[in-house]
Amino acid sequence: MITLVSAVGATPAAGQPSAWQPIIMLVIFGLIFYFMLIRPQQKRAKEHKSLVEALQKGDEVVTMGGVLGRVVKVKDHYVVIELTDNVEITVQKHAVSATLPKGTLDDINRK
Repeated sequence: MITLVSAVGATPAAGQPSAWQPIIMLVIFGLIFYFMLIRPQQKRAKEHKSLVEALQKGDEVVTMGGVLGRVVKVKDHYVVIELTDNVEITVQKHAVSATLPKGTLDDINRK
């Protein structure tokens, strides 16, 4: 019995992974997560913020709900959008998802 215990305790720790391996894997996964998810989202948020700040009267825009119109008035946190003659809506600036090239609304209304 003594020989069995001494033989089990005397075996070398061959094949055990390094203590650094889990840390390196976490760093690699963290970098992949950052470059695939966080960084692109920050870039989109920055672009949307600059779009919202650059809104001015006469811009043709699309809201997040898919409504197309021309900006009539820009307030602090709101934008008044003209959909057609005598039809205006007020939306939050952050609800504007994109600006359209000039003349897009005229081309759509002609069809």
